[in-house]
Amino acid sequence: MEITIRRILLQDAPVLAQMSRQTFYDTFTGTCTEPDMQLFLEHYYNLTQVQQELDNAANLFFFAEVNGEPVGYIRFMEDYSGWPLVQQWKALELKRLYVLKEFHGKKIAQELMDYFIEYATKNKYACVWLGVWEHNMRAQKFYAKYGFVNSGYTHDFPIGDTPQTDWWFWRFLQ
Repeated sequence: MEITIRRILLQDAPVLAQMSRQTFYDTFTGTCTEPDMQLFLEHYYNLTQVQQELDNAANLFFFAEVNGEPVGYIRFMEDYSGWPLVQQWKALELKRLYVLKEFHGKKIAQELMDYFIEYATKNKYACVWLGVWEHNMRAQKFYAKYGFVNSGYTHDFPIGDTPQTDWWFWRFLQ
C-alpha cells in the first residue's frame, strides 16, 4: 500500500468537510450528547467553514492518500492564539490529525506525523505543540512515540454544552 501526502486544495473542500465530520464523530462519539455532537459538527465542519479555513494561506492542510483516495488528513499552522505561552519560541501547532477508521493501524497517521515533523524541522521551528483530549489515551501514546510530552497545561474544549479538557502536549526541536 503506497501512501502519498498532498496539499489539500480549495476544490477538495467537500471531501475534506465530509472526512472531517466522519473522523471527528468516530473519534468522539459517546463523549458528549448526540445533539451537542451534531451542533459541533455542523458549526466546525460545514462546507463554508472548511472553505474559509482552506482559503486562509496560514492554514496548512494535507491529505494522506492511498491509491489516489484521501484516507486521512492533517492541519497545522503557526498560531499562538490558543496558547500564548508558546509565543516565546517559533512554534507550530498541530491542529488536527485524523484518519478514517477503516485505515487505522495502516501507518497513515505515522506518515502524516512524519510529514508534520519534517516540515517543522525544515522550517526551523523550535517547538511543535498540540491539544489532545485528556481521556484519549490512544492519541496520547501515539504522540509520545514522536517525543511529545504533556506540558502540564490544559485548555477547555467543550463539545456543545458538554465540558471537556484537552492537555497541551509539546516537543522541542531545537
